[in-house]
Amino acid sequence: MDSSENKIKSSSITSGENISFWIDTTSIISFHKPDKDVTAEVLIIGGGIAGLTTAYKLLQAGKKVVLVEDGFIGSGETGRTTAHLTCALDDRYYFLEETFGEDSAKLAAESHRAAIDEIEQIITTLNIDCSFKRLNGYLFLDPSDKEENLDKEFKATQKAGLATSILQGTPAVANGENQRCLVFHEQAQFRILHYLKGLADAIVNLGGIIYTEAHAEEITQKGAKVNGYTFSADQIVIATNTPINDVMTMHTKQHAYRTYVIAGKIPKNTLPYSLWWDTGDQQSKWVSQPYHYVRLEEYDEHYDLLISGGEDHKTGQADEQHISQMERYDKLESWTRNYFPMLEDDLTYRWSGQVMEPVDSLGFMGKNPGDDNIYIITGDSGNGMTHATIGALIISDSITGVKNKWEDLYSPSRVTLKTTKDFIKEAGNMASQYLDWIKGSDLKNTADLQLGDGGVLSSGLKRIAVFRDYENTLKAFSAVCPHLGCIVQWNGDEKSFDCPCHGSRFDTEGTVINGPSQTDLPKIHIK
Repeated sequence: MDSSENKIKSSSITSGENISFWIDTTSIISFHKPDKDVTAEVLIIGGGIAGLTTAYKLLQAGKKVVLVEDGFIGSGETGRTTAHLTCALDDRYYFLEETFGEDSAKLAAESHRAAIDEIEQIITTLNIDCSFKRLNGYLFLDPSDKEENLDKEFKATQKAGLATSILQGTPAVANGENQRCLVFHEQAQFRILHYLKGLADAIVNLGGIIYTEAHAEEITQKGAKVNGYTFSADQIVIATNTPINDVMTMHTKQHAYRTYVIAGKIPKNTLPYSLWWDTGDQQSKWVSQPYHYVRLEEYDEHYDLLISGGEDHKTGQADEQHISQMERYDKLESWTRNYFPMLEDDLTYRWSGQVMEPVDSLGFMGKNPGDDNIYIITGDSGNGMTHATIGALIISDSITGVKNKWEDLYSPSRVTLKTTKDFIKEAGNMASQYLDWIKGSDLKNTADLQLGDGGVLSSGLKRIAVFRDYENTLKAFSAVCPHLGCIVQWNGDEKSFDCPCHGSRFDTEGTVINGPSQTDLPKIHIK
């Protein structure tokens, strides 16, 4: 591990101002920065669960692997998850059945079940202390949903081969006696960064090399430039939540959403360890209908931590519903207290994360369209822990010459004609964001900026992103996202500038913290 005492940028620790419970309770997992050119059989870009699992599987198969992470291990979206391990997908199995057919729905169910088993096997093999638990998950209806849909989903999960059952009440939920639910048996949860620490140690023990604070760019079929050094490889795996090598193809197939999380204490033994989800807002304006998701985690000898998430919206578009980020936390807290009133008054944590939602509901894991030796893992669709693990299994098989039975289902090159309507709706939303070029800016004068606040202002034809730091220094950058030219929006909750078109995000120094952009916002000198 790198013992450097250089000042660490907050964006290297996590991709936002708010700190998740996992990051707050885990030591930074760091390795050396690149200091020379490197050659490997496989170059993996991304140090979250997708990249580390792929590295581990390939090293087991005898491959020479180098992994690079822009920040520290788990500093991207993996460290901001709620770490549900489940076969209960946030898009219903009856939708998958209608879209892909019964056989494909079975494969989807099988793959997620296998991913949970794979994670459990890795934990057992490596003896990782990460509080892994098998438990039940309970899916209950959002008030906007129809009773018949729960029965429809039950039938679809049974046909898909999952262990499910219907209960007439939802366990442990306030006034849940008459709230029917669908039980998913043998689900699981864990502490994600503890799991990544165990994986990282195993990778090094198997001869793999990990670099942190290692920014990859100029990615080609020959490798990449990493902190200015040449990293050459026969195979390249891009495991960065969203592909950073692709200009357009994958970004028409999936779209970035922000999701919000609160966590607060409840007296120990008040609730059973379980997972809970509702079926989501059926009247939502978003194609990906937001739902709520809840779990417990051990906190101390007196308390457990109740972790609740939801209130999603498209990245950079919170203003589309006139609901601010802070109001979303308030709405989430209100929803949570309604179902779990034992939540103590003062919340311990608030944070948000970024979810990539594929239009047809299944992730994209495999060869990048048009490339023979570049692989991607993206489209987590709210099931990032299992999706990433499935991707690692598919790609490690592909690189070692094994035909994986889920490969075609999750192929990034697939075209799903039955979701054309949703595709057109998402594409229209994305195109409409370019109107920000002709709209008035949200900030009239930099004098209006408070300490720690930012915004976007207009200067003739220019759009300028500005931030006033806590020392009253004004920082300014081009507000044009380097990816495809959308105007970024200020995220006052996570203190970032977010692109409403494809989800790129930049910190208050203009540094890219989420792809697909590979480059920072250009600095501008203003008076």
